[in-house]
Amino acid sequence: MSGNILVLTAIDDELDKARAPDGVEVIYTGVGKVNAASAATLALLVLRPRLVVNYGTAGKIHKMHNGLVEVAHVIQRDMMAMPLAPRGRTPFSPEIDRLSSGHDGVICGTGDSFVTAADPWLVENNVDIVDMELYAIAHVCQRHSMPWRAFKFITDEADDNAADHWQDNVKDGEELFWDAMKPLLAQTAQ
Repeated sequence: MSGNILVLTAIDDELDKARAPDGVEVIYTGVGKVNAASAATLALLVLRPRLVVNYGTAGKIHKMHNGLVEVAHVIQRDMMAMPLAPRGRTPFSPEIDRLSSGHDGVICGTGDSFVTAADPWLVENNVDIVDMELYAIAHVCQRHSMPWRAFKFITDEADDNAADHWQDNVKDGEELFWDAMKPLLAQTAQ
């Protein structure tokens, strides 16, 4: 696997690993930041990829986003250690609180909760979408000097209908994701 693309996704309902083209390894991390960090660390150490890509589903905060979006920046929406640090910042940590992929796209807020209600903090901090794994994956990549990218398929509006809409739409982004991967595969083949 060394030198190829590693795709990390939470569950098999989001992405069928049997569809992965040559040069791509798909690993299911499980749901949430702890599972994602653990799986990402092990996968990086064992597989030594050239690039890590996170694919998953997301709820949208800003109504203008639909379909498949690429993530430029990710923050922790559920790091709430006030008064030791403002929301979103890990206290006593020299780590950066906003991780950047180096590519254009949206701002994702990661947290260990499924968002089903409005949260003014998300709007105030220009968060476009919410997920449950990306910050952990990006953090692991940063610690290991590994480039990362992330693509999220918008399944719901992060409101009181989010769970039903997620269930209805969880599989709908797979084709769009594999299409988005074609240019990345061409780049890594060079």
